[in-house]
Amino acid sequence: MPSVSRRYAGSKARFDRPSGRPDEELSGPVILMVSGGADSTALLVLAATSTLDIDDGRGLARIARERLHVLHVNHQLRGIDAEEDEEFVRDLSARYGIPCTIRRVDVAALAAQTDGNVENAGRSVRYAEAARLANELARERGVPSSAARILTAHTANDRAETFFMNAIRGTGTSGLSSIPRRRNRIVRPLLDRTHEELCDLLRMRGIVWREDDTNADTRYLRAYVRHELMPIVERRNPRVTASLATTCDILSDEDAYLTSVASRALRDLTRREDEGLLVLDAARLAALEVAIARRVVRAALLAVCPEARLEARHVAEVLRVVAAGEGSLTVPLAVEVRVEHALLLIRGRTSLPAPSAAWLEVPGSLALTDGRVISARVLPVAPGADVVARARAHGLEWAGESVLLDAELAGVDPHRGGRLWVDAPRPGDVLCPLGMHGQSKKVSDLLGEKRVPLEERALVPVVRTSPTGQVVWVAPLRADERARCTPATKWLLELTISE
Repeated sequence: MPSVSRRYAGSKARFDRPSGRPDEELSGPVILMVSGGADSTALLVLAATSTLDIDDGRGLARIARERLHVLHVNHQLRGIDAEEDEEFVRDLSARYGIPCTIRRVDVAALAAQTDGNVENAGRSVRYAEAARLANELARERGVPSSAARILTAHTANDRAETFFMNAIRGTGTSGLSSIPRRRNRIVRPLLDRTHEELCDLLRMRGIVWREDDTNADTRYLRAYVRHELMPIVERRNPRVTASLATTCDILSDEDAYLTSVASRALRDLTRREDEGLLVLDAARLAALEVAIARRVVRAALLAVCPEARLEARHVAEVLRVVAAGEGSLTVPLAVEVRVEHALLLIRGRTSLPAPSAAWLEVPGSLALTDGRVISARVLPVAPGADVVARARAHGLEWAGESVLLDAELAGVDPHRGGRLWVDAPRPGDVLCPLGMHGQSKKVSDLLGEKRVPLEERALVPVVRTSPTGQVVWVAPLRADERARCTPATKWLLELTISE
């Protein structure tokens, strides 16, 4: 997306690291996100002239002027009004001697490429640009990027509105805790102030601000809550904004605690973790308190697919399958969830490679689509050797990952070599498992006994004498009795599967 970036300096603001401050956080850049509205205008004024708590360990304190930097993102949505907002922020920054960076982004075009939600696209752009500027300025100052702060002008009103917005959509404790005071480098120092208080402050100082007409459009949920719902609630309780601020703080603290407990539980329950795959102990998950279990499931789903837009019903459906001890379902973005053999498998559909289907030359090797390799070679039997005992010892030593079979019984010419066909299990496949003295078994039953998850069974290599021939080896689970070594075996076929 094309973006135009310009930086203005209203005075000779210095970016050298202040002397005598060993604490890097006290010299990190402080980005002020200023749109030109009343709240963000007040943020700029207060940062330049008063004290703010930016969560750097000093409490309410003046911010060194050389740390301040204004960021304005022009969404290019409102024509001449957007241009005038940009000019206003530039002039106000110059008035207080604070450098200003302007970023222009076509938010409407960006939204059209995603879910069409202009509000979400604009929010994502603003925070992305703020993070990029913070990193850039931190490098210039020679401090870690974590020392930077990004300040937003969210107020107690915004917090109350977000509480109701999330309640209307449907949410849990995290959503009801509304806007946090701090998330990583993002700090909101005005959460204890109301919009009316900030407007009064600006009027007392004779400072004007910009108004965005779209803020009155009640088609947007925030505008609906602000102009339709909040006035009704405030008539019942004029102090509802302050009351909700206290409620949000309590919920935020409790949410942080429960999140830490759930994180530890998730680590304890994890049995396997690969790219696009997470396997948990389903039995122990079912035994957890439901408040923790919900959070564990949500965190696990997001670990597999961070882009998933989860709702409470998705988490409830997973817990229902866990409680049943078996079953499967699909949650947003095609994340597959299955419970079997006391394990909960969460997998992104794109995480599994396609099954292999190719010839294995003998001697030679074949790379499978999941990264493993099957190799084959022919070995002579030494005169007088106990070939049956040797084959048995070989299988035990390699734990099934390498087997010795009778080359000729497996369809391989010991002198000229040959080839074997390797593909995935098929419906109706039957083998005579080695050691069962000729009894037959469906390959699907063998895979079930070995607790191979259904989603992974297509990746189990089946070695055959030909594309339509008998099974020789289900690697690395069991070889076929019909190709076993006997006292009459003269040539060995060694098959090995390796990472």
